[in-house]
Amino acid sequence: MNNAVNDGGGAGVWSATGFRPGTKTGAGAGPGTGSPSGTPGGADGDTGDGEIWSGCWVAERLGVELVGDEGLGELLGLALRRNPKRAHLLVSHVLGKHIPQSPAVVYGYGFALGLRVRDLLGEDEARRAVVLGYAETATGLGHSVADGVGLAPCLHSTRRPVDGVARAGGFEESHSHATSHLLLPENPGLLAGDGPLVLVDDEFSTGNTILNTIRDLHERYPRDRYVIVALVDMRSAADLGRLDDLAREIGARVDLVTAASGTVRLPEGVLEKGQALVARYESEAEASASGVSDSAGPDGQTAPEARGVQGAPVRPARRVELGWPEGIPDGGRHGFTPQHRVRLEGALPAMAARIAEALPSDARRVLVLGFEELMYAPLRLGVALEKLTDAEVRYSTTTRSPVLAVDDPGYAIRTRLVFPAHDNPADGPGDRYAYNVAGAGFDAVVAVVDSTADTPELHAPNGLLARLSAHTPSVLLAVVPSYVPARPSTASSTERRSMLPEPLRGPDFSSYAPDEVGWLLQDLSDTKLEAPTEEREEAIQSGGAHYAESLPVEYQPSDAYQELFHNALAVSATRIAQAVGVVTETVLAERSPRPVLVSLARAGTPVGVLMRRWAQHRHGLDLPHYAVSIVRGRGIDANALRWLAAHHDPADIVFVDGWTGKGAITRELAQAVEEFEASDGITGFDPEIAVLADPGSCVRTYGTREDFLIPSACLNSTVSGLISRTVLRADLVGEHDYHGAKFYRELAAADVSVAFLDAVADRFDSVDEAVDAQVKELLSTDRSPTWEGWAAVERISEEYGIHDVNLVKPGVGEATRVLLRRVPWKILARAGAGADLDHVRLLAEQRGVPVEEVAELPYTCVGLIHPKYTRGATGADGKAVSV
Repeated sequence: MNNAVNDGGGAGVWSATGFRPGTKTGAGAGPGTGSPSGTPGGADGDTGDGEIWSGCWVAERLGVELVGDEGLGELLGLALRRNPKRAHLLVSHVLGKHIPQSPAVVYGYGFALGLRVRDLLGEDEARRAVVLGYAETATGLGHSVADGVGLAPCLHSTRRPVDGVARAGGFEESHSHATSHLLLPENPGLLAGDGPLVLVDDEFSTGNTILNTIRDLHERYPRDRYVIVALVDMRSAADLGRLDDLAREIGARVDLVTAASGTVRLPEGVLEKGQALVARYESEAEASASGVSDSAGPDGQTAPEARGVQGAPVRPARRVELGWPEGIPDGGRHGFTPQHRVRLEGALPAMAARIAEALPSDARRVLVLGFEELMYAPLRLGVALEKLTDAEVRYSTTTRSPVLAVDDPGYAIRTRLVFPAHDNPADGPGDRYAYNVAGAGFDAVVAVVDSTADTPELHAPNGLLARLSAHTPSVLLAVVPSYVPARPSTASSTERRSMLPEPLRGPDFSSYAPDEVGWLLQDLSDTKLEAPTEEREEAIQSGGAHYAESLPVEYQPSDAYQELFHNALAVSATRIAQAVGVVTETVLAERSPRPVLVSLARAGTPVGVLMRRWAQHRHGLDLPHYAVSIVRGRGIDANALRWLAAHHDPADIVFVDGWTGKGAITRELAQAVEEFEASDGITGFDPEIAVLADPGSCVRTYGTREDFLIPSACLNSTVSGLISRTVLRADLVGEHDYHGAKFYRELAAADVSVAFLDAVADRFDSVDEAVDAQVKELLSTDRSPTWEGWAAVERISEEYGIHDVNLVKPGVGEATRVLLRRVPWKILARAGAGADLDHVRLLAEQRGVPVEEVAELPYTCVGLIHPKYTRGATGADGKAVSV
């Protein structure tokens, strides 16, 4: 069931003309007083008589309206951001993120919501509950709710992976600036209980993130009750029934507790108008910005910083030793218990006194500035400081999220300070922001960071402390020790993981869009790796070199061959689309409701991208997708597995490949995962590969078992994002490196990678019904691998006197690779095979390779590599000779 409880007051509309009473539409509001019981009154920026609502500027230009409780406009303002899905941003006055606010007000809102949750659950159920807050905006709010509940431990999601701490789950927040959330409790049993789970976010807009979280966690740790807590419920009419649907789906009770409710009215074309407005103001601000702040005036120009002290000498920050209690976590990243809270509250007065003693004696307006996810510790310090001093204390935090700043009283984000990230984030360097600090007239700013973020970047001339110093006479720095859970990981394991870089993405590496795939590879584009085919084959067969130590010269298709590719794509796109749909639906049904796709580079990568597109098309899911290297005889890239285990639950990883031949890579992966578990102690990876086509009957998860032409097999890099096959060579790939690959930027004119994807994706709508029927049939069928392909390869190897299964490449895709990369001997074609082999026949003709028709062949065709290769075996003309 869905029991929505809020404290909304009368109804009304907040628009460019201000507040007007009226009947609310689009969201159900319950009776109340406009703010939670027990909440300290008054928020900076409140819209009362004669005051300007901080959403007027956006409302006037875009026609956006807030419709809901009378107090809604007092809780929320509006701003703009660059975002492909939603240009407007709801800015809370009581969250303590973007707008400096009284710490008592911020803490009071969360605490009061927690009291209501405790009343809703009753003391016994509250004692069994766990509170989960969302990074980064609701980490402090989640803590405050947990304090109000009083009896429940608290955990918050994080975007900071912590070495040695196992993931208990994770999820994607597709509309966020930084989408990936990790759950890293020190005690893995924290989420495994069956008591109520209380999920806390600052706003409940579409509900996607929270609903996805419930589904994900319920799959692992089912329970009977969930409570969703938010400052505001802003669901549209279309989203109102989704909680009831979810409750019925999982067979649990789902309650909703909010401070206010309403919805956002968006006129037609608002996204495009908002994006254009942001682009205009950002370009004008950049043209005139000094680089210290980024605030645009009402005319779009950079506003003067008259209220700050811009241009004054930068003074070093004064460090305040807090005396943080040993063993108390800095926040809920790894869990925070009621016992931790009791100890912290006992130490807060003394810590706040140390801050108060360090403040200038004439400071009348003081900001306690938290740091991204570190919201709770500075909030509690701010509340304690507010009780000790006569100064006006305000609280806000820095953030990852870029928002347009406009210096207008009707706009929620007046000024913006920009500075580099200073905690060595896992996703690499980038800008960070502090809003409404510049020009706010603070006599002192107390920056509170954790020790992980106390880095040279924090103290650099362009760092946060220097930026603050340009706008306030006094900057204090208080460092809370980053809590590190006890863990058994060894120093060598820690070192390995800390050195692993983030995935490479297009357009810097590959021609795929950056969200389509992240490559867990190192870029060897500037290294000479190509060798003549004959030299490579001789070295490989003589045992002098492994095939992965060099690259074949990229095949450049003739006009006739390119035309054949496009014709084949036109004919087979629907067939491929259906296979993509079938394998994706099978994965969602049997492997994970939110899988992390990990394709085996490079043949698996186009398939992984298509599976990701299908999940978006059919279910609105934004699945993470990565590409990793696996090398026959050498195994999978262990460093890539380490990175994946640090960022995702191994149980959600689904390995993807294009097709199976005889199943060598299937066996290679199983062995590699077993060895990795033994060496690193990380378990949970399922080595079963999901493939588009499984003609060799080697796997259970496939789109089809027919051996047909997959056009992505017809070409090399030009259909695979311009990425080479992977390279593993000791002088290039060290112990802490990913396997390597090259990005052939110079082949961009011949690239058909995206065209291939688009051609297949365009057929998704037409195969929906066929996919449903085939999946229903497959899920009720015994799909156990028979390995008949391997048996056929062994038979062919003996019949043709080869005596080496590695030189027999079964299937259309593998036979094509033989013709493109190796020294082919002959092609075996099933009698009567039609257009699926047109490209094979053309390549064979170009290379002088005989095509032999075979009546009884389990594959459409089989490629045979020259079994007795020597440097002269192909002759001066490059054609094969009989042996």
